[in-house]
Amino acid sequence: MKEFAYARAGDAAEAAALMAERPDATYIGGGTNLVDLMKLGVTGPGLLIDVSRLPYDRIEHRADGSALIGATVRNGALAGDPGIRERFPLLSQALLAGASGQLRTVATVGGNLLQRTRCGYFQDVTKPCNKREPGSGCPAIEGAHRDLAVLGTSDHCVASHPSDMAVALVALDAVAHLRSVDGGTRTVPVAELYVLPGDTPHRETVLDRGDLITAVELPPPPPAARMRYRKVRDRWSYAFALVSVATAVSVAEDGSLDDVRIALGGVAPRPWRARIAEERLRGARPGEKALREAARAELAGARPLPDNAFKVDLATDLIVAGVRDLVARKDRA
Repeated sequence: MKEFAYARAGDAAEAAALMAERPDATYIGGGTNLVDLMKLGVTGPGLLIDVSRLPYDRIEHRADGSALIGATVRNGALAGDPGIRERFPLLSQALLAGASGQLRTVATVGGNLLQRTRCGYFQDVTKPCNKREPGSGCPAIEGAHRDLAVLGTSDHCVASHPSDMAVALVALDAVAHLRSVDGGTRTVPVAELYVLPGDTPHRETVLDRGDLITAVELPPPPPAARMRYRKVRDRWSYAFALVSVATAVSVAEDGSLDDVRIALGGVAPRPWRARIAEERLRGARPGEKALREAARAELAGARPLPDNAFKVDLATDLIVAGVRDLVARKDRA
């Protein structure tokens, strides 16, 4: 591991000042992903700015049903929060599916959103990788790609986004609150936080250098919404998704879908909001045929590789099952 300096920021202004002084600085929260990448030699910041003790460690539940989640809230605390479990159960389910209990007690909300891909070529510095070294190539296309993306890929990168939490947040229309190094603030929908690889796979988000995630805001859930996070993985405990689906539906009195939200994980370089399927299903009666046609329309643009083509059918089946099972349920959570 490359030698580095460490500083603990007392407030956001101090963190920004430290960042502005050092072009080789980076923020660290729980460090559950960053430290691993430093050990592997994938990244080598000269200064780690610890933001884990900034005053962003609260979950605020509002009277209108919305919630504001501080960026330094630990994943375990968020998963177990009674208000989150009651009003946003798929977020709690995604967090519990995403890591071991030990990691959840350390990892932060902001850090979870910014974790890097687990593609083996990205993590192996002896191999080329366009994300790590632009222009060096993407050996995953001809190599080991079973776990990688089928949607939103390019000839330069087929890596998949690893976060379960982010998939749930995208389905819930969550918004990230950002603070820039000059003290300015802005908000970005989590669905728009990530950038598809195109010919610049090394650029993964819309964040500018030194931008700090301070909170994530959840709007009130749809009225009478039923929701669930479902994840398919190679083993039950502590594995990244082959395909996951976050689904939230509201059913009208006549049995049609008054509202439907679907996000997929494990299939794209970012959490994938299934807007084509949503549009087809909104206002429709969710019979098997309608569900399958909507899911197939969503996956029509997939570019699978030989060893991950199964993800297209798997994602289709998960969308169908996710909506169908929620419609059949009488309870909300």
